[in-house]
Amino acid sequence: MWIVLSVVTGALFLYSAFTKLFPVQSFEYTLADQAHLSHRLASITARFFAGLEAGLGALIVMHFFGKGKWILKTAFALVAIFSVYLVWLWITAGNNVNCGCFGDAIWMSPSASLIKNAALLLVIGLLIRFHEGFSYRWVNLSAATFVVCAIASIYIFFPVFKRYHIDFAEMYADKELAPAIDLAKGKHIVAFLSPSCTHCRKAGLKIHNMRLRNATLPFYIVIGGTKSDLTDFWKESQAEDVPHTRLDEKPFMKYTHGLFPSILWVNNSEVEADTGYPELSETVIEKWGKTPNP
Repeated sequence: MWIVLSVVTGALFLYSAFTKLFPVQSFEYTLADQAHLSHRLASITARFFAGLEAGLGALIVMHFFGKGKWILKTAFALVAIFSVYLVWLWITAGNNVNCGCFGDAIWMSPSASLIKNAALLLVIGLLIRFHEGFSYRWVNLSAATFVVCAIASIYIFFPVFKRYHIDFAEMYADKELAPAIDLAKGKHIVAFLSPSCTHCRKAGLKIHNMRLRNATLPFYIVIGGTKSDLTDFWKESQAEDVPHTRLDEKPFMKYTHGLFPSILWVNNSEVEADTGYPELSETVIEKWGKTPNP
């Protein structure tokens, strides 16, 4: 029985880490909005907790608890800390919000998550009391190394994005091509698409479909080159209804570095993220749009 409980508990930690990372931007915006963290601090914190959960979860699944069962005790403390946060969230934001415990995969209110955490604390407490797990000479050192590596790997595979300024006035030196809206003010998701690129056409189609479901999504398409025929591009992407403009090849290549589709999340001329089209999510975009600036 204890082996099954250990595997299930560890798997729950791993699943929680997975849902926080895919996409990690969603967890970032949850922390920025609900915990009132700056964008950079939210990015750092999101990766730390996801890495810690992943490391603890994997070790619990494998029954490597370390000397004095410190892995289980750390997991217990982590759930307790999350529970305190949930109580604070319930008081300050009410019970009709997604706490973000499982990212956007499972919508969970603070009260429901507190019930889940209470059961989880009980199970972890029982494991601390009754389940010995595996032990060997270097289990303490190897467990600690594993957790540190798990956290570090998250920052490697999901690096914290370094914000930078984008100068739309410089980009559109040719005023005849300048966008009809001011991309330097407010929040915009600017998609740099090449008309001859297959993935750009798929990106355009996804953006078109998302705009059909929610016309308020702040998409803007920048199409590279001013001479190519866009007939086939519009036919495949169906994105002609999305606000767009063209851009000379030279500045287009400069701002995309020759990699496209390039989708920039721009907040008052500051690029906060650069993603591919598979990561685009209506929920994440809506959450980003509602997140107040620091």
